[in-house]
Amino acid sequence: MFAQRSGSSSARPRNDFRRAPIRARMGLAMRRSMDFGPLGDVEPLIQNQGLSLAPMSTGDASLSVAGVTVLPTARAADIASGALKGLIVPGGMTDEASMAAVKSLLDAAQAKGVPILAFGEGVEQAVQVAGGNPADFLEAPAVLIHGGVITALADRDAVATAAAAIG
Repeated sequence: MFAQRSGSSSARPRNDFRRAPIRARMGLAMRRSMDFGPLGDVEPLIQNQGLSLAPMSTGDASLSVAGVTVLPTARAADIASGALKGLIVPGGMTDEASMAAVKSLLDAAQAKGVPILAFGEGVEQAVQVAGGNPADFLEAPAVLIHGGVITALADRDAVATAAAAIG
């Protein structure tokens, strides 16, 4: 038995899954009932492209989702300092206070010139802050805003390609 275990192979998962190395840290604007629209849950897709997601509070200090409490690990100041290389804005329930908080995050990202990925209902708010016409992006499930250019992302492959280019 010992001879079998002393081989040079290290312990690996059975499916040989290896997480992509982290290239950049992105802020994730936490919202109640976060939703990425018709694209489904794109968080693993984004993480597989080497982007780490740092939750950012848009309301209470923490957010409880399905019995799990998520604590914010980033602030708007992290965008300005360069600690965050971009911002992800999912759709979700919004009230006046959280709308203002998301707008301040979008303003900070726009001022710093970092990429913004917006999904679902977050598309309209992000396009408005970028100076675009939200009516032009009604059918887009996601957009990438970078360098003053707003690009509609039609599917998961387009989101993966956009995420791979960040960082």
